[in-house]
Parts: sequence; C-alpha cells; structure tokens
Amino acid sequence: MVKNIYLAIFFLLSINIFPQKDSLNYSLELALRPSKSAFYSAVVPGLGQLYNKKYWKIPIVYGGLATSIYFYRKNNDEYHRYRDAYKRRLAGFSDDEFFGNNLNPLISNDGLIRAQNTYKRNKELSILITLGIYILNIIDANVDAHLKQYNLNENLSIKPLIEFDEIHSNSSFSLCLNFNL
Repeated sequence: MVKNIYLAIFFLLSINIFPQKDSLNYSLELALRPSKSAFYSAVVPGLGQLYNKKYWKIPIVYGGLATSIYFYRKNNDEYHRYRDAYKRRLAGFSDDEFFGNNLNPLISNDGLIRAQNTYKRNKELSILITLGIYILNIIDANVDAHLKQYNLNENLSIKPLIEFDEIHSNSSFSLCLNFNL
C-alpha cells in the first residue's frame, strides 16, 4: 500500500516536469516548388516572383509589359490613322489630314502605304516583345525557385583574379577555383 502511495505521489509530481528548451534554432523553411512558381507567373505575371519572395522583380515585370503594350497601342493607332486616310483617298475624298490645303498632297498614296506597313510591322513586333517578356517572367520565376534550393557555402568558390605584371606592363585575367573538403 505504501508503495502505491509513493508511486501516485511520484506521478503527480512528475506532471510539472518538462524537457529543456532546444538551444538550436531550427527554422522550418518550406522548399519552393518551381512548377508552382511558374504556374503562378503564368496565371498572373509577377505572382511567381511574389511566391519566391523576390519583390523587387515585380515592378520590372509590369514595367516591361506596360511599355510593350503602350507601344503596341501607339503603333496600332498610327496604323489605323494612315490606313483610314489611304482608304478615304481611294474612295475619292481629298479631306484627310495628310492632304494639306492645296491640291498637292503632303504625303502621297505610296507614302501612306509605306507608313501603314511600317506601323503594322512595329505593331506586330510589339506583340512579340510582349509575349517574350511574359515568357521571360515565367522562366525567371521557375529558375529562381530552382536556385533557391541550391546550397551555397564557402567550400566551393570561384574568384576572378586580375594580376598586373609590372615588368612587361600587361595584365592577366584568371579564375581561382577553391574546393575545400
């Protein structure tokens, strides 16, 4: 009976015993999934960079897309301006903005055709540049998520060396590869 009392007291007193706090700092950092990052960037440009926590790249993505879309719209407006003037001239009107005040036009029909072709080419080029920036956004998010998993330490390093030879007055460029085991 006394043994059971001692055992009960031991268990009641041991309830307040906790293990020591771990002295090592562990950070639970979840590995980024490159496919998820690329998918986010494909759905909304810049969202993959947000997922990778590279916030400074988001304005670059939107700046590039906005610039190329601006030039697309500008070239499209100019293309339609010259096209409408050319179509009015073919219909027999002489009241377009490129005709001028007298009977001689400021820009000939051939000039209007060349301007149309130039602005059409620039418009199509702007579409390709917009598509290229969009694809680069996806590739950047994917590669950045891959490289975040890469372990960088001091055991492997490459340093560029520039040495100046004072005797011959020339310089040499080389790479120094350090590998520590």
